[in-house]
Amino acid sequence: MAKSPEEEHPHKVFGWAATDSSGSLSPFHFSRRENADDDVTIKVLYCGVCHSDLHSVKNDWGITNYPIVPGHEIVGVVTKTGKNVTKFKEGDRVGVGVIVGSCNTCDSCQQDLENYCPKVIFTYNSHYHDKTKTYGGYSDMIVVDHHYVLRFPDNLPSDSGAPLLCAGITVYSPMKYYGMTEPGKHLGVAGLGGLGHIAVKIGKAFGLKVTVISTSPAKEDEAINRLGADSFLVSTDPAQLKAAMGTMDYIIDTVSAVHALAPLIGLLKLNGKLVTLGLPNKPLELPIFPLVLGRKLVGGSDFGGIKETQEMLDFCAKHNITSEIELIKMDYINTAMERLAKADVRYRFVIDVGNSLTR
Repeated sequence: MAKSPEEEHPHKVFGWAATDSSGSLSPFHFSRRENADDDVTIKVLYCGVCHSDLHSVKNDWGITNYPIVPGHEIVGVVTKTGKNVTKFKEGDRVGVGVIVGSCNTCDSCQQDLENYCPKVIFTYNSHYHDKTKTYGGYSDMIVVDHHYVLRFPDNLPSDSGAPLLCAGITVYSPMKYYGMTEPGKHLGVAGLGGLGHIAVKIGKAFGLKVTVISTSPAKEDEAINRLGADSFLVSTDPAQLKAAMGTMDYIIDTVSAVHALAPLIGLLKLNGKLVTLGLPNKPLELPIFPLVLGRKLVGGSDFGGIKETQEMLDFCAKHNITSEIELIKMDYINTAMERLAKADVRYRFVIDVGNSLTR
């Protein structure tokens, strides 16, 4: 007979979970494994609310295994380490991102791209090596193999730094891989949300000229005067689109809704690159003629591996890059999810787990 979530492991843990596709979260008692030789036990202080959390609790992708405790933008303090752990000690501030395990032997893992491992273990809604479920950071503690724990730079705030563990690496990784780091080049950022606003900041840190591409004219002032973008393009304005045709070297497309790619491709110069990060629930139409005639590239990218995620955190700390956040208490999470579904957040909710998660 299968054990209940509260009986699977020795450590009793408290969090908030969704138990069905309504997506409503409520208090949930479960358990974590004992800290093994390669493990780090972490008291969770803050956890960002990613759009993937919303998709997952509502089973939008059809892969949710209830009950589910979301959360993969975790910042906390080490409370225990195993005997094989040398990188961390009790009291260290650390982060945990989207993954907590992989096979460690495949080509992807050997290239420090554990996120592409066929046997990747996600921080929640996945199964660990011992076949027990993984539960995320909407909880008071977590136990993680030290290889998947990140050192959190001293000058990076815990609350506004938390979303970097997903949103930050998701835009940093493709910018590095696709060569979007050459100072003076022109980067377009499509969609000014949780990912997009970080892409603007990282793009400027790389020395790029950055244009925000958005359907919302009301975001122009904030994009330029608060986030540091150089210009703003309203994607529903034909005149603005025409004037900007063929002016951009790269575009990071963070839009998760179904949308047209043709206008974005048209904005690219010869040899331009469009990289998509959003995950629309229906296929997008990809016109081939403008790709062929402009030797343009359309690519995609997931988040990054552990080594690159640490590199990103250190880069953001060096350049004082953080997420724009709204700090919330745990019991506000259902309202936050409703607002997130309406894109009513500037630009990331972060749960103050340490000060608001009470049994």
